[in-house]
Amino acid sequence: MEPLTEKKCVPCEGKISPLSESQEKKYLQQVSGWELNHEGIHRISKKFIFKDFKESMQFVTAVADLAEEEGHHPDIHIYYNHVNLELHTHAIKGLHQNDFILASKINKINKY
Repeated sequence: MEPLTEKKCVPCEGKISPLSESQEKKYLQQVSGWELNHEGIHRISKKFIFKDFKESMQFVTAVADLAEEEGHHPDIHIYYNHVNLELHTHAIKGLHQNDFILASKINKINKY
């Protein structure tokens, strides 16, 4: 199976169903540190901690650049040196392979 970091996010227009819970768990095994949240809309999230606000913002900028390249964007919450990211696919109100692709690529750029 091709690693998620080698895949590219594809546009999702909402004409498909979200992943099943078993599919979510399968993909989750490939994205270290991310957690499933099944309250309301299914999503994945991860908390990152940095030395200071400047490092947090450098990471957020790198995530923003990656999100633009992939055409898939996380919800980003910044609390000084803590950054919480949440991913789900708005068009299907749940999780799609794109969420896990972006999570794996975010893990790859997290060098802080």
